[in-house]
Amino acid sequence: MAQGSASFGARLSRLLTRIYPDVDCEILGSQVVEAFWPDGTHRRKRPRVPGNTLWSERDALMITYGNTLIDGTHKPLDLLHDFLLTHMQGVVDGVHILPFFPYTSDDGFAVTDYRKVNPELGDWADIRRIGEAFHLMSDMVLNHVSSQSPWFNAYRQGQAPYDRFFYEASPDDDLSDVVRPRTTPLLQLVDTANGPKHVWCTFSHDQVDLNFENPDVLLEILRIIRLHIDQGVRIIRLDAVAFIWKRAGTSSIHLPETHAIVQLLRLLADYATETVVVLTETNVPRTENLSYFGNRNEAHVVYNFPLPPLILHAMLAGSARFLLKWARAMPPAPLGCAYLNFTASHDGIGMRPAEGVLPQQEIDGMIACVRESGGLVSMRSLPGGGEAPYEVNCTFFDAMTRTLRGADDQKIARFVCSQTIPMSLEGIPAFYIHALLATANDHAAVARRGMNRAVNRHRWDYPELTRRLADPETDQAQVFSALSSRLKIRAEQAAFHPNATQFTLHLDDRVFALWRQSLDRAQSIFALHNVSGDSVTLPPGALNLIEGETWHDLLSGDAFRGDLEITLAPYQCRWITNRD
Repeated sequence: MAQGSASFGARLSRLLTRIYPDVDCEILGSQVVEAFWPDGTHRRKRPRVPGNTLWSERDALMITYGNTLIDGTHKPLDLLHDFLLTHMQGVVDGVHILPFFPYTSDDGFAVTDYRKVNPELGDWADIRRIGEAFHLMSDMVLNHVSSQSPWFNAYRQGQAPYDRFFYEASPDDDLSDVVRPRTTPLLQLVDTANGPKHVWCTFSHDQVDLNFENPDVLLEILRIIRLHIDQGVRIIRLDAVAFIWKRAGTSSIHLPETHAIVQLLRLLADYATETVVVLTETNVPRTENLSYFGNRNEAHVVYNFPLPPLILHAMLAGSARFLLKWARAMPPAPLGCAYLNFTASHDGIGMRPAEGVLPQQEIDGMIACVRESGGLVSMRSLPGGGEAPYEVNCTFFDAMTRTLRGADDQKIARFVCSQTIPMSLEGIPAFYIHALLATANDHAAVARRGMNRAVNRHRWDYPELTRRLADPETDQAQVFSALSSRLKIRAEQAAFHPNATQFTLHLDDRVFALWRQSLDRAQSIFALHNVSGDSVTLPPGALNLIEGETWHDLLSGDAFRGDLEITLAPYQCRWITNRD
């Protein structure tokens, strides 16, 4: 047996023994291989060598629902494909299409069938076509399925193997420490052929948690991941992965078996002939989030969840004090790993990652300010009782309507600055389509659908959007032009490689400043972001601009020497570099 294969077998067996100590892991290991490589092909003899070659400075993602663009005539995935080819080539190279499967609630996250594309969006041919032009990310909603799915219907009827597919508990169990992001009751009583059962529902009673203690559940999830890879998906987003293993008397989040399952998925990805990237979605405080890198053996990529609330606070307060403090304390991503940097998402602006980073008084002031701009707040249950803000629901564009000082006429400049920060940071930038399009809060959708998150899930009439993008006077045209231009510039800078060296500079609390250096040390960029409405002047020598080299701002074209002042207009950003 080849050395790589022996190593794979040994590692697989060790992981399965940790997850399922009472199961014959030799047999289960064979079943895992059969589930992920059913035809015996697409398996490497040796694992992909960890390194910084999975991504480059050209990598950036757009996040969107499959039906964000509609016209009443064409399939939404057709319209998305047209938008990507017309507007996004050279701007981003990847697209995350949020759950595109049949579903019953939560805008796709209560899946009824992982193997089908929602016919209201299109079909697998449409998904493959997008995957041929862009790196495609899909959601593996592996914690739960819809209460109306065939799996759960079969469970209620006592049909094997689904009669053991869902996690059951008792109201008498000690569930007082369970951490979850919702305020609804954790357990739901349902009638089954085997009598009344209480099933575990971390998120909602329409989203019933799978029982990963049953190896058959893991095997079925692996078959589904393989199907998605065969359909062109190259980035697997593990939705709500932190909750997949439960145990009464514990928090039921981040348990050792959960990490072992992520390690198993990473092992399979590293032995796939396709370039498969594993991304974990864990909207939790920093230390817990970073734990999903493991020892370079879990996620390839983790979300930088503290960024949205910290950037939001900096822009509203006109001070980067807390953002700077956080950035100085952030470790570089391990070799072969990367951060995913974003500000806006379909889920709103999570508040849990701000815990311990922003003082409560600052959080309260920020939430009050966003509420004045039309934002909403969703709550979560606290262990032992009570509630706390879980996320702010608001488009990031409308969140920039005012600051803690009040309303002004700087909304667009403030917003563009906020979106430039994730372009500059170590990691891969990702942009929710509604950020790129300067979408306003959709309160009509909230009223119609009875869900706070709908405020940030507007559906654009595609002809109307096309008209707005062609009109330079609209918010959409101004914001999209500015952001796409900066992303194109970024893609040419080696110093913006996701793993390029980064140092946080403390020049002025109003300026979020970074120094980036390319992996070959040939290029440096001083990335400066004035998060305030003030004009800020940095004194001569504030930046170490090496004499004898020509330094210029990639964004404005201005030239600089080390003996000159550097002025930043309100909300101005500068990328000052020594390379053309």
